[in-house]
Amino acid sequence: MINYIEGKVIAKIEGYAIIENNGIGYEINVSNTTLVQLPTIGEIAHIHTVMLVKEDDISLFGFATLEEKELFNKLTTVSGVGAKSALAILSSQSYASLVACIINGDANTLAKAKGIGKKTAERIVLELKDKVSAVDALSIRANCLDESSIMIRQDVADAIDLLVSLGIPSGQATTLVKRFAEEYNTAEELVSHALQNLNS
Repeated sequence: MINYIEGKVIAKIEGYAIIENNGIGYEINVSNTTLVQLPTIGEIAHIHTVMLVKEDDISLFGFATLEEKELFNKLTTVSGVGAKSALAILSSQSYASLVACIINGDANTLAKAKGIGKKTAERIVLELKDKVSAVDALSIRANCLDESSIMIRQDVADAIDLLVSLGIPSGQATTLVKRFAEEYNTAEELVSHALQNLNS
């Protein structure tokens, strides 16, 4: 089992990244949330991994944080949620928002993830609500309080809408905009810097 990989970022493409370690390039499936948190190409990344072995395939899935890795593992225990579906869910919005949805029983928001239907979303809430720890719940509430002043800003909302209209997934758009929200205060500036850092 490969628990983590540390190495040079060779490529960052939607859906996966290539990390070089000791002359070997590892293709690692990642969520958009992890993708935007990875260092720029050429820099060293430390990425937590899960290795899944099937009869005809060996795949690596990577995560910027242990919390995201843990949520991925929990999601894949739900009937009907495979590794690719779990990544789609993790790409749909931030870790904090996803855990909040599970805690609050918000299946409708979970169902917005690519390839996730209403019934699957309801199963996720039903099966994982009691598996999300009290520590997670407290952390999410704290994060929501910290983010509230940013997320209610009109320029931030407009910038996210513009990026989504350009075909960028909402989770990735939100993460990109939040990176620059404290430094810039117009939608145009936020969109400009988000696009410049789309693949960095």
